Amino acid sequence: MISSLAAGTAERSAIHRDATGLLLINLGTPDSPRTADVRSYLREFLMDPRVIDVAGWKRWLIVNLFILPFRPRRSAEAYAQIWTERGSPLMIHAVALAEKVRQRVGPGVQVELAMRYGTPSIGAALERFRNSGVGRIVVFPMYPQYSSATTGSTVEKIFDEAGRRWNTPYLQMAPPFYDHPAFLDAAAGAAGPVIERVRPEKVFMSFHGLPERQVRRGDDSGRHCLASPDCCAQIGEANRDCYRAQCFATARLLAERLGLSTDRYVVCFQSRLGRDPWIRPYTEQTLVEYARGGCRRAVILSPSFVADCLETLEELGIRGAELWKENGGELLELAPAPNADDAWADAVLSIVRDSSHWLDPGAA
Repeated sequence: MISSLAAGTAERSAIHRDATGLLLINLGTPDSPRTADVRSYLREFLMDPRVIDVAGWKRWLIVNLFILPFRPRRSAEAYAQIWTERGSPLMIHAVALAEKVRQRVGPGVQVELAMRYGTPSIGAALERFRNSGVGRIVVFPMYPQYSSATTGSTVEKIFDEAGRRWNTPYLQMAPPFYDHPAFLDAAAGAAGPVIERVRPEKVFMSFHGLPERQVRRGDDSGRHCLASPDCCAQIGEANRDCYRAQCFATARLLAERLGLSTDRYVVCFQSRLGRDPWIRPYTEQTLVEYARGGCRRAVILSPSFVADCLETLEELGIRGAELWKENGGELLELAPAPNADDAWADAVLSIVRDSSHWLDPGAA
């Protein structure tokens, strides 16, 4: 009788260990628009060696002497413009998306949400899985294009957190999805109605920028990235992990879905930090150029973000629109990210199921 009970317990434990979790990870957001919370968030973010990829002592000086004494207050003012009664837009959309994904996978898969920086943390999410007996985790970093500062940092962090535990979970990583049809359909579905209503002369696809040195560092050949004007015209062996090339690929595929000819859309890059050269063309300079050149009505979207946040709502939707009008433009309207649309929730499952046999296609 005792041996029978022990065998049953062992069997149940083994089955429990095979339970599957799905971890959705986005970049993060401050807990509030107060300067202190923004400073705490920026410190964690900017001290990441994959974000500011210089020697540790130099990064400490840059962050603590040149950024944190000034930027948190300005960023807090920007966050205050987009903050809602329910909190950060990015967090609101992320929570709503996680709930929709949870409903779709059913009770057989535990869905958790984490942020690379801030809360809820990756470590806390792993602990929730552990307490529920989940031993297999499919990780979905919600960055369409690969960069060391986003996907790379998130992958490193989750393996570091998992490795701290005596009993480590089994992990599978969903890859970047810049060209996945489900993502492109969701992004086009979110932006399409705005483009149809505004009927813009130009559509600006503004991706988050990166320092040029980080793009070159990702080129294993050392001879392709940023070596010629058309280095991002197609994805090949040399630039298969190139963030800039993946951005241009997303733009081309998204333009096809939106029915935009090559002369109707422009790719550009936003959110520069510091004096080092970042990948070009720069969004603010591009907006000024086209507004002064006679373009009057335009739509702007940022397909490097799956949820609206400071960089879309404030940087593009508020400051970008002001810059556009100051230089002669009439209307620059921001098209939304997929956020928590049903199409994006469906796309998340399509992407992760293509990446992992642990998620049963028949679970929805």
